[in-house]
Amino acid sequence: MLAASFTLATARELAYLVAIIGFILALKFLSSPKYARQGNLVGAAAAILAVGMTFTLPTLRHSGKNLVLALVAMAVGTLVAVPVARFVKMTAMPQLVAIFNGVGGGAAALISIVELLHLHFLGLQPAVYVTAEVLLGVLIGSVSFSGSAIAFIKLQELITGRPITYPGQQLINGLVAAAIGVCIILALVTGSIIWVWLILALALVLGVIFVLPIGGADVPVLISLLNSFTGLAVAASGFVLDNNLLIVAGTLVGASGILLTRLMSSAMGRSLPNILFSAFGSVITATGGEAGDASRPVRTGTTDDVGVLLAYARKVVIIPGYGLAVAQAQHTVRELADALTARGVDTFFAIHPVAGRMPGHMNVLLAEANVPYDELKEMDEANPEMATADVALVVGANDTVNPAAKSTPGSPIYGMPIIHADEAENIIFLKRSMRPGFAGIDNDLLYDPKTTMLFGDAKDTLQKLVTAVADA
Repeated sequence: MLAASFTLATARELAYLVAIIGFILALKFLSSPKYARQGNLVGAAAAILAVGMTFTLPTLRHSGKNLVLALVAMAVGTLVAVPVARFVKMTAMPQLVAIFNGVGGGAAALISIVELLHLHFLGLQPAVYVTAEVLLGVLIGSVSFSGSAIAFIKLQELITGRPITYPGQQLINGLVAAAIGVCIILALVTGSIIWVWLILALALVLGVIFVLPIGGADVPVLISLLNSFTGLAVAASGFVLDNNLLIVAGTLVGASGILLTRLMSSAMGRSLPNILFSAFGSVITATGGEAGDASRPVRTGTTDDVGVLLAYARKVVIIPGYGLAVAQAQHTVRELADALTARGVDTFFAIHPVAGRMPGHMNVLLAEANVPYDELKEMDEANPEMATADVALVVGANDTVNPAAKSTPGSPIYGMPIIHADEAENIIFLKRSMRPGFAGIDNDLLYDPKTTMLFGDAKDTLQKLVTAVADA
């Protein structure tokens, strides 16, 4: 019996090791659009293996009640997650990530609390380090849960996406953080569980007031940071449960989340503290009119004229932005690219790291439309070719091509790496209006003599351009 138990435990740990390797390989594959699909499959297979072997734990095998509860929870989660994942729009992917991330943080916090309650129920006094692990899981998980909920609400536009500020905000944040610190010390010294409940409540409040002053343009960076928090909370719960798989998986999520946060900050040309505490995007300085300010006229064109320009160009660079995703125009823009390529026009897509709302968002969107991977060029690869482009076709992008990032020191986006659309011989903008992008500032490129504006829905305009190119 002992040998059988040892064999089963060893098999479980070996399966966990295989799952960990699978998670690492999945992250490696996910770093490239070409192998991202395989990465998802490898990660899913590793997760299925890990969950399956978890059912060999004695607490599940020898307890019919625990087994039923686990199966019911999995069934409920499946019934919720599968329809949501299948029918969510690509434009809503960031808020889906936010809410799923928040659920993970909340689950990690609850696991830590339940384990502590279990020890107290058995009359055991947990060691100080165990209490510290629980408190860490509760604190980080709760902040991630409530913060992700507010991020979801902002991105879903249930409340304003603009920073929500109020007098004494930083002082209040500091007081709440200090109160949490005091409660942690008291919980470690006294061992009383009442302090854990207070930490839970205060951490939920801290998550809300931490996210409210962050503008919608910066929320994707925040989601990445909160994702890292969730990973750390999961790792903390792994220490509480003495589960190596949770420790490693949580650490992987935490580390990758931090790296992604740094990459996004660099892509925006701003430091993480500036993103979190500057209330970026709170002021709109653009006029917002469809035809532009009368003192700064813009040049508008027709799809027929632009179609001829595209058809007889040597090189066309398509620069997609979030507006493309909103219009669900990824299939139509691929048709346009195919039509140009068929005419011998050198055509490719220039992808900014934050072209959608999250890194890789635009790559996934275009991959969904079967755009070949070799036609997708990252910003650093595309920029050297912009000066030789006959046409830069900007579809729904704004801040990522705004020359103020490199020419206007006082601009909020100054220093942000951009795609150098202004270096192309001709610039075509597809926009609904002259409204600014997420940063809330005007784009001088719209008024450049080389720029032609095509106002309207991106999908409809692109379809007309496909027809115009074919007729040219």
